[in-house]
Amino acid sequence: MKKNDLDTTLFNSDISSNKDLEIDKIKTTNVNILLNRVRIDQKRTLKKRILFSIILAGLVSSLAVYFII
Repeated sequence: MKKNDLDTTLFNSDISSNKDLEIDKIKTTNVNILLNRVRIDQKRTLKKRILFSIILAGLVSSLAVYFII
């Protein structure tokens, strides 16, 4: 009887350690996904700012040309 109990205990500990390893893998994947999302968001905001500044500069210069002429 004791031998069966030991086998069950060892088997259960192996399963719990495997679950911990799987959880660690999932966490690192989620961190990488989040970091990539942050980088993509930073690129988007930079593109928006550049586009806005170009449009604003074009509008100001066209108004200046209109009032000079």
